[in-house]
Formats: sequence, structure tokens, C-alpha cells
Amino acid sequence: MIPGNLLSKGTPILFVLLWSTGFIGAKLGMPHAEPMTFLSLRFLIAICFLVPLVWWFHAPWPSNPSDWLHAGIVGLLVHGGYLGGVFVAIKGGLPAALAALIVGLQPLLTGILAGPLLGEMLTRKKWMGLFLGFLGVWMVVSEKLPEENSFGMDSIFFASLALVSITLGTLYQKRFATKLDIRTGAVIQFISALTIFGLLSFSLETMVVEWTFESIFALFWLALVLSIGAILILMRLIQSGAAANVASLFYLVPPATAVEAWWLFDEKLGWLAIVGMLVAVLGVAMVVQRPQSQSKASEG
Repeated sequence: MIPGNLLSKGTPILFVLLWSTGFIGAKLGMPHAEPMTFLSLRFLIAICFLVPLVWWFHAPWPSNPSDWLHAGIVGLLVHGGYLGGVFVAIKGGLPAALAALIVGLQPLLTGILAGPLLGEMLTRKKWMGLFLGFLGVWMVVSEKLPEENSFGMDSIFFASLALVSITLGTLYQKRFATKLDIRTGAVIQFISALTIFGLLSFSLETMVVEWTFESIFALFWLALVLSIGAILILMRLIQSGAAANVASLFYLVPPATAVEAWWLFDEKLGWLAIVGMLVAVLGVAMVVQRPQSQSKASEG
């Protein structure tokens, strides 16, 4: 048996590792399909796998329409706005590094909004951690930023839409949907995202998919590992932790992705990026570390 405290401490690390592979999966799959079509297939596969698990474990469905609505809104924001924005921005020519930098503002934006929306006030140390974390992200991705712009403002808009969507989705989940079962809540979120992606792909895209080993592997990896594994962990973290604490974990995603891209695709990983990883880790540690008095109280 794994001790409960060790398992809980390992959960954020597992989330970061799983979530970071999303950019690798997108790099493999995006050349073979248009973004809305690819995302529609991703969530269709996720639903087909998750519904039998929900039935097997007898997970409870929401008991009133408002809970269904809340889960659906989270799905539109976290999956629809965030993933749709990132995929469309990158498909439009925005470098993945710049997209990661824009979305990397999420913990800062979450920290700003968590006070007025959730009553979660941050200490000076946590604010310093958030700024340090973003500095670390900038150091990691700066080596991959292009010297010349090959994208339009529409790509910046969609990346910014992704930033706002994932921030509001995290806050909305914390405010209205933490009491829902994360398994059935995820199914509702996926149905919500599939609806919007399906409509957009049908009306705006050709819906043609180039079926290759890479595209199939990417689809199933993103559907099972990301949409089911990482998302269920994220919803659990939001249930049990402060919004800014959970959001700060996203600072660790670009460093983890950089290491994976270096290992898998032999992409550049210079000293500035390595130092940036350490800075990002330090920033996140400052955000998530509990005061000693609180730690001792929880141990007592």
C-alpha cells in the first residue's frame, strides 16, 4: 500500500507529467487533421472509454439540472475555449513556444481573480512565487521563440482566448462544481466540448483525417491519458486545493514539455532553459508551500 500522504504529494507531479505530453501529442496529430475535427474525435473516444467506467463503478450523476449546467460550462471553458484556442492558434502559425508563454500567464491571472471571485487572498510570498514561476517559463521557452513573426493577430487572439478560458474554467470549477463526482462531471464536460467542436468542424472544416500510426496514436493518447487521466486529476486537485496553488502547477508544464521534446525530437535544450526550469520549480514551491503553523496543525 502507498501511504496516503505520499500518494497526495505525488499527484501534482503526475498531473504535470501527463499534462505536458499534450503538446507532444498535438505535434504528432495536428498535421493529419484540422483542429476542430481532431478535437471532436478526441472527445468522442474519451466519452466511449469513460462512460463504461462510470457505469462499472456506479458513479453518481448530478441530481439537479443546475449541476449539469455547471459541469457543461466547465467543459466549454476548460476543453472548448482552452484546447480550441491553443489548437487553432498553433494551426494558424503561432509557434508552440509563444502559445505556451501566453497561456503561461494563467497562474498570475488566476491569482488576480481568485481574491474577488473566491475570497482566496494570496500572501506576498505566493505572489513572488507566481512571478518567479512565470519568469522561469519565459526562460524555458525564450530559446524557441522565432526571430521573425510568421503569424497574424488572429493567432494571438485565439491563444489569449485559451488563456482566459482555462483561467475562468478553473475558477468556475472551484466555485460551482467541486461537489460533483469528478467521473460523471468529466463525461458531461466532454459531451459539452464534443457538441461545440462537432458543430464547428461540420460547419467550418472538411472533416478529412489522414489516418496514420502517428495520428491514431496521438488521438488515443490525448483522449485516454490527457482527457481522462490528467483531467480527472486536475478536477481532484481543484476540489482539494486553492485555485492559485493548482494553477501554479501549470508553470511546470513547459519545462516538462521541453525535456520531453529534447528526448523525443532532439529539440534544443540550452542552459537558459535549464536554469528557467529551476526558477519555475522554486516559484511553484513558494506558492504551494503551506505555512509551518498550518502544516503542524494538519499533522497533529
